[in-house]
Amino acid sequence: MMTGAPVPVFAWPPDEDRVEEIFARLSRVMPEPKTELRFQDPYTLVVAVALSAQATDVSVNKATDKLFAAASTPQAMLALGEEGLVPFIASIGLYRNKAKNVIALSRIIMEQHGGVTPLNRADLQALPGVGRKTASVVLNELEIEPAIAVDTHVFRVSHRLGLANAATADKVEDQLHAVVPEAFLAKAHHWLILHGRYTCTARKPNCAGCVISDLCPSRGFLLDPQSA
Repeated sequence: MMTGAPVPVFAWPPDEDRVEEIFARLSRVMPEPKTELRFQDPYTLVVAVALSAQATDVSVNKATDKLFAAASTPQAMLALGEEGLVPFIASIGLYRNKAKNVIALSRIIMEQHGGVTPLNRADLQALPGVGRKTASVVLNELEIEPAIAVDTHVFRVSHRLGLANAATADKVEDQLHAVVPEAFLAKAHHWLILHGRYTCTARKPNCAGCVISDLCPSRGFLLDPQSA
């Protein structure tokens, strides 16, 4: 899952005071972090997140701006059908499979949930194309559950900061839940994603412009990989 510059694996768990300060600083520079995916309600959020797998939020937003103008409910999506949906999302990776999943999840929402998008983890994860990560994003964004969805950004930043050292996304998620202070848990997902997207990038992290660089055990390594 790691991309870009490699990082050392640090001992875990990290120092509690350092973790507290990391999130305190991130909270000051990003007091109200939100997903960059555009959505109107729980249904369009589920669809947008499902479409975002292995795709950028920018590319998904370009597609869904037109898609949701045409079909923003499960009923309308089913009326559009798989072949009608494909032209809207053809610019997104894996669009054929994603179109199949969006139509299938829309049908389940209509037939099993009366047209209302379920907002509990079990029912969400039972929807086609909605795995643990997608469900976590939805539940966190709607402030239903302080979930931490571990994508490539969260995985990379967590390792670089020594917040986690596990090799899989699920285990990293467990480690983060164990060390992130409760007061910061609800927004930790967004802080780590946005920090990874704009500052602690994969190949050229901006350590000079990072508000937590002095708290990062990877800083020296990232600035000079030969020093490791």
